[in-house]
Amino acid sequence: MADNKFKAAIGRHQQQIGLWLSTGEATVADIVGRTGFDWLVIDGEHGPNDLRSIMRQLQVLDGLPVEPVVRPPVGAKWMIKQLLDIGARTLLIPMVNTPEEAAECVRSVRYPPHGDRGMGAIVARASRYGTVGDYAAKASDEICLLVQVETKEALDNLQAIAETDGVDGVFIGPADLSADMGQPLKSDAVLTAIDRAIETIVAAGKPAGILTFDEELNRRFIEKGASFVAVGADLTVLLTTLASLAKRYKGNDAKLENVSSY
Repeated sequence: MADNKFKAAIGRHQQQIGLWLSTGEATVADIVGRTGFDWLVIDGEHGPNDLRSIMRQLQVLDGLPVEPVVRPPVGAKWMIKQLLDIGARTLLIPMVNTPEEAAECVRSVRYPPHGDRGMGAIVARASRYGTVGDYAAKASDEICLLVQVETKEALDNLQAIAETDGVDGVFIGPADLSADMGQPLKSDAVLTAIDRAIETIVAAGKPAGILTFDEELNRRFIEKGASFVAVGADLTVLLTTLASLAKRYKGNDAKLENVSSY
């Protein structure tokens, strides 16, 4: 089994810069995987992905110097099992609100006796279809579990979530958090809550992560101690870059719809 260098890096609180993959297209993943990012999120929560499209993106990223991170729509046990079997080894689980939910995620990514992941690796891509003979014994060493906190309830339980054994990192979801707080992302209340959350996660000995599409905010959170930070998405980069190219030739005749930042 190849070492999960991303898991090792964030365990040392070493900065890892990432990007969201939201198109669901393997060709896009193949291109982005060659651009120098440390990690890429294959988004199954808000992106147009299913099990097969996720596997195809994992396949094209295999061997490239970047860690694919898969985000399922929910942290359901059956869904986690399928994603692990197709070869995902770093998972970002959305909407984890309690330490009990975090502990259930841990059990879902581990084989018995330390968890309850189903035993089917011999026919799974994760074990290279049984050619990695000791896969079940070593899988937990390379699986990286990231849980996402994005509600007021999660913030209230943040220290206990971060201290859950088997959770490798805690990711703050700023858009849903600001919505749950009823405040704009850039409000003092939300920014202060995020700053304190990062401090709490780091104080618990875990790496903190976040995504925004705003460079000023990204740099703010890095300075606060966030070590794995996603700085944009393939779709927004494509949109803004192509609109800029069109404007250079068409001037004011080129129209760009407003792109939200969160």
